[in-house]
Amino acid sequence: MREDDKRAMLRHTAATVAYRGAKAIRGAPDGFADFKAGETTRTPLEILAHIGDLFDWALTMAEGKTVWNNSRPLAWEEESNRFFASLKKFDDFLASDSPLACQTEKLFQGPVADSLTHIGQIAMLRRMFQSPIRGENYFKAEIEKGRVGPEQQDSRVEFD
Repeated sequence: MREDDKRAMLRHTAATVAYRGAKAIRGAPDGFADFKAGETTRTPLEILAHIGDLFDWALTMAEGKTVWNNSRPLAWEEESNRFFASLKKFDDFLASDSPLACQTEKLFQGPVADSLTHIGQIAMLRRMFQSPIRGENYFKAEIEKGRVGPEQQDSRVEFD
């Protein structure tokens, strides 16, 4: 696969992260951000902050710096905005002509795949908090490369 094709696929994956992330965090009820499912688990807010850290890290690796930061979580709305902002910076870099300083496969298998795991955790915690998100046929979702902000399409084909 050509490097341009790999970058395009990684950009589509970033758009998928935005779509699924927006669905998981949109409309979260009061108190959800600080919900603890167990004594040693992260709260949804801590998980969301970690996802922002993952995309900050991904960008540094793409640029050849490899810098990790454990951010102190902000308020839910601010952390949601930070998630989309860090994802956008990463996507903007992928969309640019700047060379990648690491393999696209490594970016996918590390921070990008990890972010999908954590978005799934938030979705699961929503269910445990009695505020589940509806299931959806993601194959039919309107996901577009470059659409990585909170302005995602409403779910079109949800399952009952």
